[in-house]
Amino acid sequence: MNADRTLLTDNHWALIAPLLPGRVGRRGVVAKDNRGFVEAVLWVGRTGLPWRDLPPHLGQWHRVFVRFSRWRTRGVWAQVLAALQAVGQAVPSPRQRQVQLDSTTVRAHQHAAGARKKRAAGPGA
Repeated sequence: MNADRTLLTDNHWALIAPLLPGRVGRRGVVAKDNRGFVEAVLWVGRTGLPWRDLPPHLGQWHRVFVRFSRWRTRGVWAQVLAALQAVGQAVPSPRQRQVQLDSTTVRAHQHAAGARKKRAAGPGA
């Protein structure tokens, strides 16, 4: 993965890597690429695009989503956030500002833009 195009700094990775499942020395399957997976999750959060639009170089969207969902259920993401907050790394740096997530989406109906409705010319027009 190109270091210039990643969202996760080496310092952040060193902090959160020991908290993640699938690492060497732990029971269970050793993950192939935890850092690449976290980058994929950050990409989805940064762009706000659906999982299906995940670029192929970041992994297969369904596998990334399933793994993300499992980690969410197990509380892995909460542990990562707590660790970052404990050392003050959750304060947005210029590089992190592009990682902040907003879960709201506002969509207005096409007729909600304030334009007058066009009415068909009837017999009284």
